[in-house]
Amino acid sequence: MGGVAMLAQRAGHEVSGADQHTYPPMSTLLENEGIVLYEGYGEEPMVDAPDLVIIGNALSRGNPSVEYVLNQRLNFTSGPRWLGENYLRGRKVIAVAGTHGKTTTSSMIAWILEYAGLNPGFLIGGVPLNFNVSAREGSGYFVVEADEYDTAFFDKRSKFVHYRPHIAILNNLEYDHADIFPDIGAIETQFHHLVRTIPGNGTIISNAADASLENVLGRGCWSNLQRFSFGDEYDWQVELLSPDGSELRFSHRQQDIGSMSWDEYGRHNASNACAAVAAAVAAGLPATTAIEALSSFRGVKRRMELLSQTSAIHVYDDFAHHPTAIRLTLEGLRKKVGNARILVALEPRSNTMRAGVHADELGPALIAADYVWLKTSDGIDWDPQVALAPLEGRCKIVTQVDIMLDQIKNSLKPGDHIVFMSNGGFEAAPRRLSESLQDN
Repeated sequence: MGGVAMLAQRAGHEVSGADQHTYPPMSTLLENEGIVLYEGYGEEPMVDAPDLVIIGNALSRGNPSVEYVLNQRLNFTSGPRWLGENYLRGRKVIAVAGTHGKTTTSSMIAWILEYAGLNPGFLIGGVPLNFNVSAREGSGYFVVEADEYDTAFFDKRSKFVHYRPHIAILNNLEYDHADIFPDIGAIETQFHHLVRTIPGNGTIISNAADASLENVLGRGCWSNLQRFSFGDEYDWQVELLSPDGSELRFSHRQQDIGSMSWDEYGRHNASNACAAVAAAVAAGLPATTAIEALSSFRGVKRRMELLSQTSAIHVYDDFAHHPTAIRLTLEGLRKKVGNARILVALEPRSNTMRAGVHADELGPALIAADYVWLKTSDGIDWDPQVALAPLEGRCKIVTQVDIMLDQIKNSLKPGDHIVFMSNGGFEAAPRRLSESLQDN
């Protein structure tokens, strides 16, 4: 929604917005764009009867702002629909869908296109460090992070059905968003709807290793289909030349097309990079240009972002909130840092995590860490001690961020890597620890 607001502002509209508990980096980006932010939901932002109210999918009936819009009969729509009708129509759209890796892969593709001089537009659910903005109008190609979450309280289709891409990446598909989908079959149906919107002369780039995506494609595929994987039998392959994934080699139909080293690491990022190279080639770029561009890819804010390195202590801020993402991120870090200690501070904040849908997977996902702090709160109806039992005591459950930070500071040693994992603000805990270490 913040990115949509920035695109609207740059298109010449006068934009303001309301949200609950806004936090950086998005709040800072919006303020820098001159967009007025209102804290909380009420009538104040809309008393002058705006021409259009774009309602985010986090709001539902009973919300004071929603009720005001309906009672005053104000014109309203959803963010994805507004984007599809105002920005994406007539553009060459590259959409990145999947449970994991959407933000990073979208950022990679946008950077490849920018490196090639194509001035892409983009709307990404994070801030790529190569651009330092999450949205840009650009020209020609438009890269959009294609979320499967529902569109709005009045439109229960997934957001991505509004985007009509010409090139679509299907990164992976796992059960998530338990507040929206009853089972993984329901999510597969939404991905099938996305596949149905891609033209016959368009391209689908799908992760061959994902059984759920194969289920989706088995229900019908009418476009040019390419698969990527670590295996040799598919259209696109990537190989780790170093254990931590900081050096990669790419192949296309068993033909070597180039190698690179970069600052990213982990099998998950290698897979993301392979998909990004395939998308760039589908957009008409040489594979060598895409690989060269990725060697200077700088990552994304809050995706294993290294906030500080003080007294040989590394502090990272990471968005991971699903057990698979947590596991892959920590496994990648372990291969990068060897025997150095990895400490994790985790906030289970998503609706799915709070509901305990993945509670049984959480402990095993954290095995690569040496010690874990889990910040619990009201609304978590599962036992964190039971969930973290696989850690065999290498964990602590806390209810307050201040207490957690004190315990972390008292535990830190030179050479440690401390990773904060949350898809929310986490009460600015990563920044607070970084500043404390610098002050000391």
